Amino acid sequence: MEETKKLSSYRWVILACVCGICFMANYMQYQVSAWGVVVMEGLGIEVDDLTTLMLMPMLIAVFLAIPAGGLADRFGVKRVVAVGLTVSVIAGFVRTFMIDSFPAQMVSMLGLGAGISMLNANMPKILGIWFKEKMTVAVGLFYATSCVAIVLAQSVSTLFPSLFMSYLVAAIVLTVVCICWICLVRNVPEGETLPPAEPITKYLGRAAKSKNVWFIALIYGLTLASTGGYAMILPSAFELAKGYETTLSGSLAAIITVGSFFACLIGPAWVQKRGKNKPFLIVTTIIGAAFMVVCWFVELSPALWVLLVLNGFFSACSGPIVEAMTAQLPDIGTKYAGSAGGIVTTVGIAFSYFLPIAVTKVIGDDFTTLLIVYSAIFLLSLVFIFLLPETGIKGKLQQKAEAEQQ
Repeated sequence: MEETKKLSSYRWVILACVCGICFMANYMQYQVSAWGVVVMEGLGIEVDDLTTLMLMPMLIAVFLAIPAGGLADRFGVKRVVAVGLTVSVIAGFVRTFMIDSFPAQMVSMLGLGAGISMLNANMPKILGIWFKEKMTVAVGLFYATSCVAIVLAQSVSTLFPSLFMSYLVAAIVLTVVCICWICLVRNVPEGETLPPAEPITKYLGRAAKSKNVWFIALIYGLTLASTGGYAMILPSAFELAKGYETTLSGSLAAIITVGSFFACLIGPAWVQKRGKNKPFLIVTTIIGAAFMVVCWFVELSPALWVLLVLNGFFSACSGPIVEAMTAQLPDIGTKYAGSAGGIVTTVGIAFSYFLPIAVTKVIGDDFTTLLIVYSAIFLLSLVFIFLLPETGIKGKLQQKAEAEQQ
C-alpha cells in the first residue's frame, strides 16, 4: 500500500493515452481484414496482396523501433511518439482519400504503423516510469486493449455504410488520440526529472551489450511469430483440412482472442501478487504449447470451443509479462528502457514477419505439421525464459538481501 501511494494518480491519464494509440493502431490495421473482399475488389488485388497490405504497419517497426528507443532515451518519449503519431494521422487520411490506389494504400498502411512502432519500442519505458513496480499490470491492460480493438474492428467497422466512411471516422478518431497525446502526456511524474541526457550511441550500446535484453527479444520474437503464424493459418486449416464452413472456421479462430484478452488481465495481476515472473512463465508456456497442438486433434464440439479459449489464454500470458521485464532488468531500468525496447520490438516484429513466411515455404499446406511446428517454436522460448534473471518484486528483494549479506 505504501508503494501505491507514491505513484502519481496522473499515471491513469498516461495509460489511457497509451492504450488509445494501441487501440486505434490495431483497429485501423484490422479494418483491412474486415473489409477484405471490398478492398480486393476496389484495388483489383488477390489474397496475397491483401495479406501484404495488412502486414505493412508491422514492417515499418523493423526500421523504426531501435532509432525510436534511442531517441526517446535522449529526448523523452513524448516528442518521439508525437512525431510518429503525426505521420500516422497523415497516413490515415491518405488511406481514406486515395482509397482506389494500391500503391497509395501500401504507403499509407506503412505510415499507419509509425506511431504504434515508436510507442511499442518505448512502452516499457514510459509505463515503467509512471507505474514503477506495478507496471506489469499496466502492460497487461495495454495488451488487452489490442485484443478488444481487433474484435471490434472485425465486428463493428463493417457497420459503416462504406469503406470510405469507415476509414474516415477512424482517421478522425486517430487525430483526436494524437492531440490527446501531445496535450496530456508528460515524460515523468511531477517532482521527478529525466536523467541527464547522454549520446544516443551510449543508450543503444548499453542496451545492446545486455544479454538479458537479447533473451527477452528472442522470447518475444518466438512467441509473437508462433502465435501470429498459428492464428493466420487456423481459419484456413479448419476450412480446408477439417471441412468446416467459412463462417464457423473464422469464429473458431476468433474465440482464441477471448482467452488472450483475459490472459492479459489475469497473468500480470497474478505475477504482481506473487512477486515472481519466471515460474508463471515456465508453466504457462508449456501448457500453451500443449494446447496449440491438442486443439487441432479435437473434433468439433463444445470441448473444442473451451480448448481454444484456453489455448488463447495460456499462449498470451507471456507477452505483457516479458515486455514489462525489459525495464525491470537491473542493468537497464527506465533510463535505457527505450533503447532496450527498440531492440526487443525490432527482433519481435522481424520474427513475426519473416518466420511464418519461412515456415510456410518449407512445409507448404500440411496444416497438421504447420500447427505442430508453431507449437514447437512457441515452446522454444522456454530456453531463454530459463536464462533470464528473476525480475519480480520478490526476486529483486532477494538479490538486494544477498548483496547486503555479502
